[in-house]
Amino acid sequence: MKSGAEPHAAHLPRGAALFDRIDYRLIETAEDKDNLYLMRYRAYLHAGLIAPSESRRVTDRFDEAPNTWNFGIYVDGELCSSVRIHVLTSEWRMSYTTEVFGDVLHPRLDRGEVLVDPARFAADPEKSQRFQELPYLTLRLAYLACDHFNADTGLAMVRTDHQAFYRRVFLHEPITEPRAFPGWHSKKVTLMASDFPRLREKVLARFPIMRSSAFERRMLFERTSPRQAAPRPVLLAAARNADAAASVVSSAR
Repeated sequence: MKSGAEPHAAHLPRGAALFDRIDYRLIETAEDKDNLYLMRYRAYLHAGLIAPSESRRVTDRFDEAPNTWNFGIYVDGELCSSVRIHVLTSEWRMSYTTEVFGDVLHPRLDRGEVLVDPARFAADPEKSQRFQELPYLTLRLAYLACDHFNADTGLAMVRTDHQAFYRRVFLHEPITEPRAFPGWHSKKVTLMASDFPRLREKVLARFPIMRSSAFERRMLFERTSPRQAAPRPVLLAAARNADAAASVVSSAR
């Protein structure tokens, strides 16, 4: 679907025009999945994170997990970047992040927190040079997921050399020391987090491009296939803490 927020040129280095040229597409067909896995491979190989392989694809068991949304970001119809959104609850914990940082996250999930965990962010090496706005427009999806699912915390398991971006845009702070990531032989990752309800308005004031409509969020995250319909974290969150959700809405007025 087409993006649905007002562009803000100050945070789009090459101008706001790209915002009107992108589509967010949920990756569901076999062809789209294969293109996504090929792009991940090119991105990770270019970054020196993986060794060459005959398959020339990067995928894992979490691509088909019931609590994930794999999105492709298309510019003028061409796949340019992607991100996989995990919604973590006490019932749905499937994620590499919970495997690598389970000692930190499982206690939060045991308490009933809802966490949004973006993973597998990748951008086509050539297109990322042409479109420097891609990180903002791609990871915007994680922010929209936090809104849609009434998240308590936004997470980011990131390379140690990428922390500055997440700190500046999403006000994330590191909450762990760096650790090894499965399959990466040259970089470590650290877990960053932010209190979404508390910092939401501050982020939106600094980066209005993160704003969205309820309609846009429903179009992106409400799904009907049997695999995708299994988890309903937004309903779990609302039932668990309806008063907190209402206070967030009130504070945004």
